[in-house]
Amino acid sequence: MAICPVCDQRFPAVGYAEMADHFIGQSAASESGHVSWLNRNISRNAMDTGKLSSSLERFYKMHNGIGDWIISDFVRRFRGDVPHPFISAMQRYDPGTLRGYVVEHHHFLKQWIRSCSYVMAKTDVEEVQSYEIENIMTELHGYGEDSPSHHELLLRMGESLGIDRSYVLAEKPLRQTAEAIAVWNNLAASGSWISTMAAMHSLELIANRDLSRHGAKYPYFSPDLLTSASVPVEVKNFLREGYDADLSHSYTALKLVEKYATSSDYEEIQYAYLRSAGAFDTYLEARLERGILLGNKQ
Repeated sequence: MAICPVCDQRFPAVGYAEMADHFIGQSAASESGHVSWLNRNISRNAMDTGKLSSSLERFYKMHNGIGDWIISDFVRRFRGDVPHPFISAMQRYDPGTLRGYVVEHHHFLKQWIRSCSYVMAKTDVEEVQSYEIENIMTELHGYGEDSPSHHELLLRMGESLGIDRSYVLAEKPLRQTAEAIAVWNNLAASGSWISTMAAMHSLELIANRDLSRHGAKYPYFSPDLLTSASVPVEVKNFLREGYDADLSHSYTALKLVEKYATSSDYEEIQYAYLRSAGAFDTYLEARLERGILLGNKQ
């Protein structure tokens, strides 16, 4: 059963002809979400049902498993020849971009914990539960003064850039972040544990420094930020934590997905990943917008 990655409509027929007709109809009606998805993922050129169906089949085809399919698509979207604008901004030290990162990422991390909790609640697989418990501890609680949480490191980075933590904790998310959070919460609440795990932990690929062997053309941020004397130590500590952790975290999660997924799970996993990646795209844009707004207030 194919599932539209834009509006969630399900197509029970085998193959992608019904989905192709759906996209063609939505494009004819100038529905922006469907048009944008086709432009970004398939082609900007108009196609008939047969050609679009074949293109969709090629897009969804897994040559080396679900994990490899997710990694390849993620690299193309965010760190390929044309990187996401946030990735471009992170290739140099820009305090404004980092301030926006702090405020919006606080809200992302709160939803991250909810999503991890849904995974634990919906499975009896102990190694998956243990993995998510470790994630929650690392992201929100930490392991004492010598190993503060990712969230605490985020707040410290903000303080080093002139943003009080009380502001970060009280400020509401921008619209794009709020909409992305709604997508992630709905995926976790309504989907299976394995599709939720794939949808959320695939996002950790953004900071995975090993992705160059999968075709990534840009790092998450310039490594020079970790050694530059002009960058506050709190910024370095936050960036280094993700730089070190996400290398193993993202791969481990995808290996667990591959280990426990059956063929009947693949279409839901692909759907959940695509919805999550689309939400992540707009959320990263919110980081940039927040940075601009904070700059205008100074």
